[in-house]
Amino acid sequence: MEYILVSACLLGARCRYDGAEKADHRVTALLKRENVVLIPVCPEQLGGMCTPREPSERRDGGVWNQKGEEVTSFYERGAGEALKLARLYGCRYAILKERSPSCGCGWIYDGTFTGTLIPGDGVTAGLLKAHGIRVYGESCL
Repeated sequence: MEYILVSACLLGARCRYDGAEKADHRVTALLKRENVVLIPVCPEQLGGMCTPREPSERRDGGVWNQKGEEVTSFYERGAGEALKLARLYGCRYAILKERSPSCGCGWIYDGTFTGTLIPGDGVTAGLLKAHGIRVYGESCL
């Protein structure tokens, strides 16, 4: 059995910052595969943030919301909880929401709230990678 950590929003959970439902058919299709178990996580909620919440982006090594408030501690706490779950289930892989300040892998928004992308990882993606978990975005499926 292969256990894969997955951003809960990609499975249709209304945990995105705006509370919208945004299931990704490529990810939900994995639910039909034998010997694959998806472990849904929302690092922002695990870190104590509510839904809906202000949009946030990474900047200067931290995470800031659109109101200018630093919210890094929520993201770090949520990343730690996601890592605990990945370890508990023996996840070797994670499929995370691209461009997110938590889950983004390879490209994230630049912190200006203008839609500009820069190379980088979200807080959770970075922590999982640092612990040997392979992280992919949903478009890699």
